[in-house]
Amino acid sequence: MWCRLLKASSPFSSISSSTITSQCTKFLSTTNFRAIQRISQRSFSDQPLNSTHDNQKTIVLTFTDSKKEFVKEVQAEIGKSILEIAHANNIDLEGACEGSLACSTCHVILPKEFYDKLPEPTDEENDMLDLAFGLSETSRLGCQIILNEEMEGMKVTLPSGTRNIQVESLQTK
Repeated sequence: MWCRLLKASSPFSSISSSTITSQCTKFLSTTNFRAIQRISQRSFSDQPLNSTHDNQKTIVLTFTDSKKEFVKEVQAEIGKSILEIAHANNIDLEGACEGSLACSTCHVILPKEFYDKLPEPTDEENDMLDLAFGLSETSRLGCQIILNEEMEGMKVTLPSGTRNIQVESLQTK
């Protein structure tokens, strides 16, 4: 993605696409190599299989589908959003705007007892929730819910569908 952005940027418009692609590939290869090096230098043999690698506190979250059928139980790092946890665990929660509060595709439904413990949604979040598919009284955006210890054992329900206004409007043209 960054390589495509560089190609489109005006200061780089005089540089050939192949040069930019080549440099981006080298950078990404070096970055990935460094990440692999850091990981290989740490030993995880003393840690339980479900723990995080940085000894962060975790809680258990259970994801269910719209029919309340089990999808996956995960160890969720405190301080992360539900959207981040879903993506890290290959759970189908879109998040088209990558957590920037510009869509409703990370809409989730929470149990009332957990919903009531959360701070009130902001006006911006409520505006996006108005666009969400399958809205309920305990709906929130997964990108706006930062996990804490009080959320231990929470069941997060994924709605039966999402509504991505930007993609839908592009497809109708």
